Amino acid sequence: MSRIGRKPITVPDKVTIAVKDGVCSVGGPLGNLTVKFKPAVKVTWTESEKSVVVTVSEADLAKPGVAALWGSTRALIACAVEGVTKGYQKDMEIVGVGWSATITGPKLKLVVGYAHPVMMDIPKELKVALDEKNKQIVRVSGADKQMVGQFAATMRAARKPEPYNGKGVKYLTEVIKRKSGKAFGAA
Repeated sequence: MSRIGRKPITVPDKVTIAVKDGVCSVGGPLGNLTVKFKPAVKVTWTESEKSVVVTVSEADLAKPGVAALWGSTRALIACAVEGVTKGYQKDMEIVGVGWSATITGPKLKLVVGYAHPVMMDIPKELKVALDEKNKQIVRVSGADKQMVGQFAATMRAARKPEPYNGKGVKYLTEVIKRKSGKAFGAA
């Protein structure tokens, strides 16, 4: 039995919820998100209590994988509610001499040591900004947690941090485990 799925999701006043035909629509000040769910999972919205309750019938609970869907559906709806109220943010750092990032219209241009710059399309739902003080820090923010994380991971994949010099695109809180180079003259 899912312990996460049992907990109701409290919804702030600014958020609107609509449940219809296997889709839960969440709207708020930062945008609108939709969460699709399987027919085995029942999602109910009560206006008076301002909460969303995710349930599964006892007959469906005996089927394999339904308990996992129960908790996952509740977590996805909770993330959508948090996304349209607070939003999500990932900070990326570009480490390397002469390496930089610039925003040119709807594209992010990364100069990370290749012969050509890496151009990335910025989705309309995301906001990408450079830090005022340090131009090598890029802030990715938006309402959709999955989209923010995917864009940050794609940025990191453009030039993964290497362990010898520590150069590359990394998360701001990420710690790169450094290796020592070759030792010469150790006889």
